[in-house]
Amino acid sequence: MNRIKEVLGEKEITQTWLAKELGKSYNMVNSYVQNRRQPSIEVLYKIAELLEVEAKELLLEMKEVQV
Repeated sequence: MNRIKEVLGEKEITQTWLAKELGKSYNMVNSYVQNRRQPSIEVLYKIAELLEVEAKELLLEMKEVQV
């Protein structure tokens, strides 16, 4: 699980912008944001770089995930 959606909202950045910067389709980025797919570790680090946060800030701790 990830916090990409929350960080995008905090930074007022659109999924469209992120998709363009990553060279990914909007649908792929939307899948990351909706937690339907998880980005590879390389893509996660690129997202963190673009959003100017630490990669670990994009991840949820297991205790935060509602089962």
